[in-house]
Amino acid sequence: DSRQGLAHYLDFAEIVHRVFRRFETCDKPTVAAVNGWALGGGTELVLSLDIRIAADSAKFGLPEINLGLFPGAGGTQRILRQIPACRARELVFTGDQFTAAEAVAWGLVNRAVPKAELMAEAMATAQKIAAKSPLILKLTKRTLRHGAEMPLGASLAYEQAMIGLVLDSRDAHEGCRAFLEKRKAAFTGQ
Repeated sequence: DSRQGLAHYLDFAEIVHRVFRRFETCDKPTVAAVNGWALGGGTELVLSLDIRIAADSAKFGLPEINLGLFPGAGGTQRILRQIPACRARELVFTGDQFTAAEAVAWGLVNRAVPKAELMAEAMATAQKIAAKSPLILKLTKRTLRHGAEMPLGASLAYEQAMIGLVLDSRDAHEGCRAFLEKRKAAFTGQ
């Protein structure tokens, strides 16, 4: 018997939840490049990231049920919020693996690309995002994240308050000025 006691497992679960939540709540957009197998914790990590690009040969799954477990690193909760509940329940209850193409069709992955193009695609996406205002990205990510956890009326009020902050930023003024002057904006994060 290799059991280490409830306290050990509760501590472990807390650490894993904290790490994945840190990815989810960091102020910078995250981009995943999934190449190969992302099973169990790998899929749970993907569920906590913002943009997900997979090699067309990648495999996903939450096979914990096959071991007498369930996806306990946030997987049961995140997957229910990202795909239809009946599909999420089927994946968690059966432990079945699924392909990158299926993940794209269900909305779990943004796109699947040939394996040889994966890193270039992920880096191009990250560079495209990195060219934007860091301040506006931060406020936008917060608006998306917090708004998703609120009822619509509250989320719209939150969005309204956040856009007020954005409109008063130097980067918003620079972006609008650059658009009118037909030049690339020089964002400073202010």
